[in-house]
Amino acid sequence: MTPPARSGVATQAPYPIGFSTKIGYYLAPLVLMTVDYVVIVAALLTAWFIRVSIVPQYFTSLMPFDIQGILLYVVIPSNYISFLAYEGLYSKRLPFWQCAEKVFKICTYVSLFAIMVMYFVGTAEQVSRLFVAFTWIISFVYLCIARYFVKKGLTATGLWQKPVVIVGAGKTAEILAQTFTDEPSMGYKIVGVVEDNLAERPLVHRYPHIGTFATVEQAVKSSEVQDVIIAAPGLQREELLDLVYRIQPYVRNLTIVPDLFGVPLSNMSVETLFNEKIVLLKSRNNLSLIRNFLIKRCFDIVAGSIICVMILPILIVLAIKIKADSSGPIMHNAKRLGRNGQEFSCYKFRTMHVNGDSMLQDYFKENPSAKEEWDKFAKLKDYDPRVTKAGMLLRRYSLDELPQIINVLKGEMSLVGPRPYLPREKERMSYYANTILDTVPGITGLWQVSGRNEITFEGRLELDVWYVRNWSFWQDIVLLFKTIGVVMGRKGAY
Repeated sequence: MTPPARSGVATQAPYPIGFSTKIGYYLAPLVLMTVDYVVIVAALLTAWFIRVSIVPQYFTSLMPFDIQGILLYVVIPSNYISFLAYEGLYSKRLPFWQCAEKVFKICTYVSLFAIMVMYFVGTAEQVSRLFVAFTWIISFVYLCIARYFVKKGLTATGLWQKPVVIVGAGKTAEILAQTFTDEPSMGYKIVGVVEDNLAERPLVHRYPHIGTFATVEQAVKSSEVQDVIIAAPGLQREELLDLVYRIQPYVRNLTIVPDLFGVPLSNMSVETLFNEKIVLLKSRNNLSLIRNFLIKRCFDIVAGSIICVMILPILIVLAIKIKADSSGPIMHNAKRLGRNGQEFSCYKFRTMHVNGDSMLQDYFKENPSAKEEWDKFAKLKDYDPRVTKAGMLLRRYSLDELPQIINVLKGEMSLVGPRPYLPREKERMSYYANTILDTVPGITGLWQVSGRNEITFEGRLELDVWYVRNWSFWQDIVLLFKTIGVVMGRKGAY
């Protein structure tokens, strides 16, 4: 029975679980597997064609034709699909970039496995190294693109949808709901919310309220869902256990969102002590490890050198424009906090008038609201009297930060990292400084793709700490790609 409405909020019936959703549980993995097979074969044929086209005179036949067919249509695709299935990519609901990371690793594993097998059976010399490399890259690109569009199609038809009930409608549940909205290819569909405090929870106005904590069993059974997420980290241990024991008999999967926001999670390992019924969560700050720091530095040197060569003509053109627009130096070399709190000169194109500081103070005297905005964001959104005409263009597309590639090559900055903070901001950074200054700052970072200057100073600190503690090489690649979209869209740029 649906519980009565409270606090003036009308209780709604849950969404009906459609036939397509039920059959999709079995059909969607088969569709994905079939598409993966076709895509992998296509990647092999493409790699073969490119290899033959590049250096045909040095290309020898891989093996007798009948064995080639077995490898092409059976053995290699089977290896890919086996790895994909082992990683749960036919059932797990992952955001696009997390899925792409797993696909990249799988393509790497299959390529290494194929090389190892060919070496041991004595056929390695008969196989083109370029063919193996092309297969590795092309299969990754094809699989990512195909899976993205296929999942969109499956979601649109309801075959990839997974109806869920969320227990709790606080801030944690709102973050979950927003994530499901931002990543529709995950296929999660919230069919109902279980919550007591209706008046204080905006989420119950967006999704059907199907029950309270006291009637959670009836709410779950009436919704017919097999997946429930408990997103109420504020519950006491006894209350949480009570919910788990009451819900679990009626669902296939029960997910608990713990109160671990800000804790390093990317390399977290879980251990259990069965006799004591204790769970041990082991975590560490990823960028505090020497090997991770060296990997990051090597990538900065290689990628930074390539980028530097590519943008050199742009740097020259911008330098000429700045010099012609206003008097003063081309560069503005401001002091910033680097690794271990050491100061360094951060290279940027000058975007302000030389007497900008005095202009700003005069502006604050006439506009107190601008002073409040400055204290909150350390930026002025609508109008900054210090900025030159050329500076407006440079800031709009973040072109003023291009010279920082020199800082990257010198080792003072990274392509991706925390925001480069001013020396005077160190005291304001409080205990966050210990973690943030454990690594070098970046030209771009998590704060930039998450809202840039629209985020408060404290919000930037929290994002930077999370980045340092949860660093991964793949995350840097993702942030670089996301930065391109943010810069082109000019989100938060002023």
